[in-house]
Amino acid sequence: MPALFTFGRVLFAVLFIYTGATKLFAIPATADFIASKVTIPSLLAPYTSQLETLTGMPLPQLLAMSVGGFEILAGLMIALNFLARFFAILLIFFVLATTFYFHDFWNQSPPDNAKTLIEALKNLSIIGALFMIAGYGRGPRNSEPAYGDV
Repeated sequence: MPALFTFGRVLFAVLFIYTGATKLFAIPATADFIASKVTIPSLLAPYTSQLETLTGMPLPQLLAMSVGGFEILAGLMIALNFLARFFAILLIFFVLATTFYFHDFWNQSPPDNAKTLIEALKNLSIIGALFMIAGYGRGPRNSEPAYGDV
């Protein structure tokens, strides 16, 4: 059974590794998409302008690079089972925020919101899998060999 958990965790992590890489390979497109969906509250505007000045990049581009890097890192950590519980919990919050900002089916009329609703439901199932990874963690430590039942 541990081999199946490992195999499933690696296959699951490929989703985040791939999407993170696609974001990093298309930073301008990702930044434009982020800029069209995310608005910065006026309370945070002074801090974001300082960050933009410090890095010399606009905030959507910084977010695109950060999100892509985070997805790759979190996917690798889950695949390697190193701090998997911690990164699964971080990804739960990330996927919740992504669903809220980018898959807002409640703001669309019923015939047009079908694709967005399916994407939101897909994210809900991903959150469920992340809860399983967070709950399972590294698993029980017993004296039998890790792959004895395969």
